Amino acid sequence: MLPSTMFLPGQPPAAAAACTSFCCTCGVAMAPNAANTCARCLRSRVDVTEGAPRRAAMVYCPTSSSYLQLPRSWLRAAPESPELMQILLRRVHRPLARLGVTLAAAEFVFTEPHSKRPKLRFRLRREVLHGGVTMEQAHVVEFTVHDRLCDGCGRAQAHPDQCAAVVQVRQRAAHRRTLLHLEQQLVRHGAAADTAVRVEAAAGGLDFFFASRAHAARLVDLVSSLAPARVGTAKQLVSHDTKSNTYNFRHTFAVDLCPVCRDDLVFLPKEASRDLGGFGPLVLCVKVTNSLALLDVTSNDARVVVLGIKEYDRYKFEPLLTSRRLIEYVVLDIEHDDRYTIMAWAQVARVSDLGNNDTIFTVKTHLGKVLKPGDHAFGYDLYSLNANNQDLEIYGQSHALPDAVLVKKSYKKGDDDGVHTKMQDGRIRETAEIEEIAMGLGCIDLNAPNDKELDELLEDLTI
Repeated sequence: MLPSTMFLPGQPPAAAAACTSFCCTCGVAMAPNAANTCARCLRSRVDVTEGAPRRAAMVYCPTSSSYLQLPRSWLRAAPESPELMQILLRRVHRPLARLGVTLAAAEFVFTEPHSKRPKLRFRLRREVLHGGVTMEQAHVVEFTVHDRLCDGCGRAQAHPDQCAAVVQVRQRAAHRRTLLHLEQQLVRHGAAADTAVRVEAAAGGLDFFFASRAHAARLVDLVSSLAPARVGTAKQLVSHDTKSNTYNFRHTFAVDLCPVCRDDLVFLPKEASRDLGGFGPLVLCVKVTNSLALLDVTSNDARVVVLGIKEYDRYKFEPLLTSRRLIEYVVLDIEHDDRYTIMAWAQVARVSDLGNNDTIFTVKTHLGKVLKPGDHAFGYDLYSLNANNQDLEIYGQSHALPDAVLVKKSYKKGDDDGVHTKMQDGRIRETAEIEEIAMGLGCIDLNAPNDKELDELLEDLTI
């Protein structure tokens, strides 16, 4: 007579040693448990997800991109973000708690990016058969998104002029690189994202509308710390209650950004050059924070002067050439004056002249520690400059202007420069984050020239 175990599937020795009992339903060898039943038979008899909700609702404000968290708070969350998962879990927490089910794990199920029915896959855990066995089972909950304006957006839509404070950010410049950069910084700091009622694009800048003057003042302080800005305030009486003697004002903050940006070439007025101890007058803006860092491109010691907004308002000079006028040069030779200084003499030629003429310029540059023969650099062409600046014409009659001013090195794709290679890994890690905030608040309409400015901004953020 054949042994009774011939109908059992083959098992490893360790598993066979653990199988010391048989299922009371199907007779399969298994590890002993309180139910004396195998996992397959338990799943067929017991449903862990019984009574668990399969559908739920959520409220979304399309204007502020926020979700309603009961009872009355609104939270901003991106699609498939941890913040959104936290909001969704709170919607189903109470029904699951009443069933005595424990949530083991949760994850998003892929849906269309514009779908109004996001899904979550849960792993529910429950003790069955009077606590003798613990089972776990997957369960999918579908959420339906209902659009509704939040309280702040509803008041703003009903009464557009109800905002208590407005911050008007402006810059009188031919390009929008500063505004784009400011937009990225506001997104990174979270400013105006949670407190602004709405953000609108205006001619030469942005308008931020707030329901509280304190929120507007906080934004003004942040903008003033990121860029040199001149701030003006005004208020307008909206309503007045004669019985309680209360006044309702609308406050306006006018933030005027300095027109000088990084990499701009500036010709200082005679008064500014004299007051700064003979500095310049041909200088290059190398850094912009809450002040301007100006580099004397004609000096031998790379002298740098920092001017705040008060010092700038005293002279109010405009940039001679902006970054839109940069052209590309190729470095033919480099000679250092002293190995301890960054100033050097460079022989350069315009890339557009290669193959057409043999024009070579010998200029002094502050990029002596960065450039080497064969590199490319961006700079301003003063050899063929036709500027409408009377101070520059008078200065050129008694002084020799440089033929070119090199601003920064040009990094090509596939360049084997040691510094570029060393920074490549860090740039790759930051690419995803930068691309997510590339459009910032989404209020600046970009045309073809501004697309190029956005590319230059992304390059500045990564280099």
